[in-house]
Amino acid sequence: MTTAIDSEGWLRDAVQVPSPNHNQRPDNTPVDLLVIHNISLPPGEFGGGHVTRFFCNDLNGAEHPYFATIADLQVSSHLLIDRQGKVTQFVPLHARAWHAGASQFEGRENCNDFSIGIELEGTDELPYSDEQYACLVEVTRELMAHFPGLTTERIVGHSDIAPGRKTDPGPAFDWVRYKSALELLNQVG
Repeated sequence: MTTAIDSEGWLRDAVQVPSPNHNQRPDNTPVDLLVIHNISLPPGEFGGGHVTRFFCNDLNGAEHPYFATIADLQVSSHLLIDRQGKVTQFVPLHARAWHAGASQFEGRENCNDFSIGIELEGTDELPYSDEQYACLVEVTRELMAHFPGLTTERIVGHSDIAPGRKTDPGPAFDWVRYKSALELLNQVG
């Protein structure tokens, strides 16, 4: 997959499903943090399009008991990588997606202001797919090329910026595999 970013902040090869849940970043705020999340709806189940509907404020609360507890939330992420490695983009990369909530990184509050959020379809406990890792590495490389402030040291889990409140991407996420693949690509590229 070639993931070139267009002038509007969209990945050219991603499926584009614009979410209303975003706004502009504060003026003169460069993107310099990448936050990795996980999501599955209902919890522990994959596919079905529920995440897309959730990020677009179209989740039917009557469809599942868990949905009733979250259907009124207004959240989004820039990107979702499903179990097959397909990327869906909800928010332009230059805009502020509503993915981090109450958060802090290196003393800076409101990580949504300066970060990009990537959701992996998954759970804290189940291994992520090879296709997800391959896609995540490729997308991350494109993001790092486009946003000079993004470095491997500035890639974190949601749990790192909201400790005690969030646990994702969880112990199932292989940080060594992901960051080693990024470093290898940087050496080759």
